[in-house]
Amino acid sequence: MSFDAPIDPAVLRKAFACYPSGVAAVCAMIDDEPIGMAVSSFNAVSLAPPLISACIQDTSRTWRKLRQAPRVGVSIFTEEHSEQCRQLSLKEGDRFTGTTWRTSDLGAMFLADAVAAFDCSLYREAEAGDHSIALLEIHCLTYDPATAPLIFHRSSFRQLA
Repeated sequence: MSFDAPIDPAVLRKAFACYPSGVAAVCAMIDDEPIGMAVSSFNAVSLAPPLISACIQDTSRTWRKLRQAPRVGVSIFTEEHSEQCRQLSLKEGDRFTGTTWRTSDLGAMFLADAVAAFDCSLYREAEAGDHSIALLEIHCLTYDPATAPLIFHRSSFRQLA
């Protein structure tokens, strides 16, 4: 292994895949249409103010719509949500077929039975290479510590042992 060679993006993607991450849905109701996407780069950021982050590819047409919403819902997928996560990752088609969800009065949209759900607004966005880091301020939340999350590892969905 050479640490001074140029980094091949395909190799970098494989290296990143060695680190497991949780998977979340970022969704909102916009003009009476459910809009949402799956993200595998969700992180807790700050307690004061309460912030979470998601890294989103610059080419995402979905994020262009969601960033304009007054509120977005962030739902942490359960290990039972692998099909819903795949659907929300689609480039085209109905991402919500067979998915049960609810919305807040301000349009944040949440998946049913999520491990945790956060009602958020866009706090700040930062450019980061071919992605943007969206910092989302949490206004209210729910969670179920007894429910196991869905894990994304080595480009596959997995469950905690």
